[in-house]
Amino acid sequence: MKPPEEGRRAARAMWTISRGLAVLETGLAALASVALGAIMLIVVVDVAMRYVLSRPLGWSYDVIGLYLMVAAFFLMLSDTLHAHGHVSIDLFTNVLPRRVRNLGLTAGYAAGAVVLALIGVEAWGRFQGAYQGQERIAAIIPWLTWPAYLIVTVGSAVLTLRLIYRAVGHGLSVFARRDLVEVPLPPETGTPAGKTEQ
Repeated sequence: MKPPEEGRRAARAMWTISRGLAVLETGLAALASVALGAIMLIVVVDVAMRYVLSRPLGWSYDVIGLYLMVAAFFLMLSDTLHAHGHVSIDLFTNVLPRRVRNLGLTAGYAAGAVVLALIGVEAWGRFQGAYQGQERIAAIIPWLTWPAYLIVTVGSAVLTLRLIYRAVGHGLSVFARRDLVEVPLPPETGTPAGKTEQ
């Protein structure tokens, strides 16, 4: 067992790392929000042009599918994980001992980090090839493909860092007296304890 002071230092260190990642995640989430707003604006303009002027935007689907959807998805992943926004099954969470729960979370987050790291490495390789070859899509406007691979690389890398942080934090929490990383709040299941419905 760690002495209490050492446990507090570890918790502060983990909190500092999480704050640093959160700054990066907030920036990427802002870019994802801009991408989502751009998707909505382009779709509205495209529909108006199509049905009012019979002149749709010939490039809208390519830009949305190649760049904007990729940005809206991959740049939000890590921020969503930080906010415990991903789907999770918490059926047994409250009945498991804290150390066992942390051990399971360590294994799960470590496995996730490996998978996301592999995705990021593959995306980085494709980015390099597409950038060097100046690859373009076959469309009316031949858009470059490397920005999409770069977005996937960045989103995967930041999510991998958040997963590693969680895996290490839960791993250390197995041996600490308290959880050293953020844990999700218990789900709301109706009326709060001690209150009656009226």
